[in-house]
Amino acid sequence: MRTFMLRKEDVKKDWYVVDAAGKTLGRLASQIAIRLMGKHKPIYTPHVDTGDYIVVINAEKIKLTGKKWDQKMYYRYSGYMGGLKSFTARKLWEKKPEELVRLAVKRMLPKNRLGRKMLKKLKIYAGAEHPHKAQQPVKLEL
Repeated sequence: MRTFMLRKEDVKKDWYVVDAAGKTLGRLASQIAIRLMGKHKPIYTPHVDTGDYIVVINAEKIKLTGKKWDQKMYYRYSGYMGGLKSFTARKLWEKKPEELVRLAVKRMLPKNRLGRKMLKKLKIYAGAEHPHKAQQPVKLEL
C-alpha cells in the first residue's frame, strides 16, 4: 500500500463566510486557521495548500475575555534604536478591527512560505458587507 500524496492541481478550494459577531477571538482564530490549512479535510497533505478561502465579516464585533482589552499588548519594531511601538488590543481594535483577527490567525499558521500563501486566502471585513458574492461563499458556523 502506498502513502497518498495530493498534488496542488487536484485541490478543490471552497469559499466560506464566517460571522465574527459575538465570537471569542482565540477560539474563532483557531478554527479559521484549521480551515485555511485544510486540516479538516481527509485529503490533508502537509506540504500542499489544501485549505479553503475564508471571508470573515463583522470583525468589529469580536469579543475578548477577561481584561485582555487593556492588558494584551501588540508590538511593532521599525528596526531602529528606540523604534519599538507597543499598543493594547483596544487601541488596535479602535484603529483596525480587521488587524486584530488577522494577527490572531497569522500566528496560528505555519511560519514559512506555505503559511504566507495560506494567509492570503483569508479576507476580513469590519462590517457585514463583503465584495465576494460572485464566489458564492457558504455560511459557516464555528
